[in-house]
Amino acid sequence: MESQRVAVVVEEAAAARAALEWAVRNYIRGGDTITLLHVCPRATSKKKQRNLRLRGFQLALAFRELCDGIAEAKVEIIVTEGDETATVVSIVNRIGATTLVAGLHDQSFLYRAQDLSYGVRSLGCRVLAIKQHAAMREGFINAEFFQIETARLCISEPKIPYQIFPLSFGMICRRSRRKK
Repeated sequence: MESQRVAVVVEEAAAARAALEWAVRNYIRGGDTITLLHVCPRATSKKKQRNLRLRGFQLALAFRELCDGIAEAKVEIIVTEGDETATVVSIVNRIGATTLVAGLHDQSFLYRAQDLSYGVRSLGCRVLAIKQHAAMREGFINAEFFQIETARLCISEPKIPYQIFPLSFGMICRRSRRKK
């Protein structure tokens, strides 16, 4: 069996942690390369940017602990800044990932329509999206698994509104006076 390169989106949402736990239990094998990817928003000051990157690195280290149970797995951490969708797409394509694992939650980059048209269709890998349910049973993760086929994503083009001829209030009043 060939080894895989799996990229995992690291976020503070509980769904992201559940997605990695699901992937570790069900998808990732020994000898695979796991890339933990965290994207920080851009900040105006260097101090704030440094704090955001430090917090992102600490979060990625917490996610790395979940990968310790996989024998011979190589774990990489990438913490960078920028627009989340564009950065995730560019890094996943650059490292040659075979699979992207992401947690589905309300603020997930997979849900943002304007971002989808930008580049999720250009992902050259399989996308596994995991949605966590609120209830957990007996230590098992209660999650739903979705495989998203990016080639079949249909995003409707924005509608161009019809031009409406502006009528001034004076023209409406003049017409109504003539009819009387």
